[in-house]
Amino acid sequence: MDPSWHPASWRTKTARQIPSYDDGAALGAVERELAGYPPLVFAGEARNLKAHLAEVARGKAFLLQGGDCAEAFADFNADKIRDTLRVVLQMAVVLTYGAGLPVVKLGRMAGQFAKPRSADVERQGEVELPSYRGDIVNELAFEDDARTPDPRRQLQAYAQAAATLNLLRAFTEGGFASLERVHSWNLGFCERSAQGQRYQAFADQITDALAFMKASGVSDLSTPEIKRTSFYTSHEALLLGFEEAMTRVDSTSGQWYATSAHLVWIGDRTRQLDGAHVEYCRGIANPIGLKVGPSMGPDDLVRLIDRLNPADEAGRLTLVTRFGADQVEAKLPKLIRAVQREGRSVVWACDPMHGNTIKSSSGYKTRPFERVLAEVRRVFAVHQSEGSYAGGLHVEMTGEDVTECTGGAQAITDAALADRYHTHCDPRLNAQQSLELAFLTAEALRADRAQMREAS
Repeated sequence: MDPSWHPASWRTKTARQIPSYDDGAALGAVERELAGYPPLVFAGEARNLKAHLAEVARGKAFLLQGGDCAEAFADFNADKIRDTLRVVLQMAVVLTYGAGLPVVKLGRMAGQFAKPRSADVERQGEVELPSYRGDIVNELAFEDDARTPDPRRQLQAYAQAAATLNLLRAFTEGGFASLERVHSWNLGFCERSAQGQRYQAFADQITDALAFMKASGVSDLSTPEIKRTSFYTSHEALLLGFEEAMTRVDSTSGQWYATSAHLVWIGDRTRQLDGAHVEYCRGIANPIGLKVGPSMGPDDLVRLIDRLNPADEAGRLTLVTRFGADQVEAKLPKLIRAVQREGRSVVWACDPMHGNTIKSSSGYKTRPFERVLAEVRRVFAVHQSEGSYAGGLHVEMTGEDVTECTGGAQAITDAALADRYHTHCDPRLNAQQSLELAFLTAEALRADRAQMREAS
């Protein structure tokens, strides 16, 4: 541990994307109250995730990270949590069975309440108000009271994160995630689709395989992974006062851990080498993520890796690339070569969502599904040509039957976006599109592994 670091040392650095609160005393009172609350996750769980990510870094597993763009207080209910988890489980099954790799499941859930913004204020006509920064800060409605940052919202975010984690643990350890229920994960509206039918075929094969294993003497008693699964949570470590309040010393190791999530990441807007967000994340022992956008240069990336993972610990750092489909070939190879030249151990994950956001002709912010697929294909192709491993997929998705991203097998048009456009922030893949993406990724992984076997 670096003796110069402590959970509040970020306050000595320049902090971007931090909201301005009118009442500093009220903010301090909320942060002190949070500091006395129980942890949301535990250090041992974060260590387990880091060990799983180390396997990803070695090319022996795959990371699937998915969930909401921004969790909304008003949308909080058990069915929504279950349905999002169900789609993640479906995608993981497709990836595991299709590519022959264990999948590390990481949700953008139970804490993804804050969002970075391109501007501090939003203007509508003659009215200018603070930008919406996620429900943990303010409200979406374009009204003065709603847009005023309120520190008490952090307490509601904590409560909803705790309830979400309780439900996720019940689902993943109590039988819902059992492979014997693989058919029941298919959502009704998805089951009738081409992707749902393709998934059903996978599920039939898995059921047959489980029957064979049971007949051969392999049961859930000898292989508990049949009945339950590990599921971890993550969010962007944006609101640093909240993160500081949720940072605890682990009694077994003496290290500091963020107990707000198993993994937290640094966004592309807050990755300044001497900035507050890098300062906070460098001191916690959790696995951390780093978003890597088009403006990232090879030297900058190496310096950030040195700052965030000086001991080169496998599983510590996940690089989440987000270029846009048309910039992958120009940007990614130089970054891969820089990391390889330094001999650093990282997980490379692809975020095909953020670089492919456009405004549709109907006025909605959307993401064309063909561009999402194109970025995934191109990222895998670049890693393959560079002798690197594309080890993860990071997507904004939901279990709801939304119409927010155009295209896919459903052929969602610009005109159809208005039918079920429910996001509070950025457009998400629906269940059918998520499954379609999982099938494509499984095929790319299978081809990548075949080439690796031929090379060896």
